[in-house]
Amino acid sequence: MRSSWRAYKPATEAASATVFARVSTVVSTRILGLDPGSLRTGFGIIDCEAGSMRLVAQGCIATTGGPIADRLRIIHARVTELIAEHCPSEIAVERIFLSKSVDSALKLGQARGAALAAVPQALDVHEYAPRAIKQAVVGVGGAEKTQVAHMVRQLLRLEARLTADAADALAVAICHANSHRRLEQLVERV
Repeated sequence: MRSSWRAYKPATEAASATVFARVSTVVSTRILGLDPGSLRTGFGIIDCEAGSMRLVAQGCIATTGGPIADRLRIIHARVTELIAEHCPSEIAVERIFLSKSVDSALKLGQARGAALAAVPQALDVHEYAPRAIKQAVVGVGGAEKTQVAHMVRQLLRLEARLTADAADALAVAICHANSHRRLEQLVERV
């Protein structure tokens, strides 16, 4: 073992010695975040690489407001298109919570099911509770939607305003990216 790189003399190495080079691998993860809704389903796609996040796409799948079956077909078709176009490696979705009425929760669950049915079996799907998402993005589990949208814009360095649905979907993706990064750090320590 040598004390420093200055003491290294290539001529002293055996000719048959194998040289190992440390290769730095930068792994990029593309995350599709979904904020399901029966009338408007927000989506946000980010790339995470070396501790930084970059916006790829964001928007909202707006349905016509017709029969629920037609709305679910639209959600399923558009999520299928998003996955085919952007090739995410992981999907993050907001977990359902019981809100104002049972009817609203059922419609939300159906919209979520339509979106998740479009996800190929090879992709991992991760769920996060609304409070956990707000905690990960804003630092407070009871944050307002405007606070979430503001922090999403700050974290992704965006100038443009975001719709509430797109901001929520990007918050889901950011929450997953942060959770994924923490898991990688724990694995590295072991």
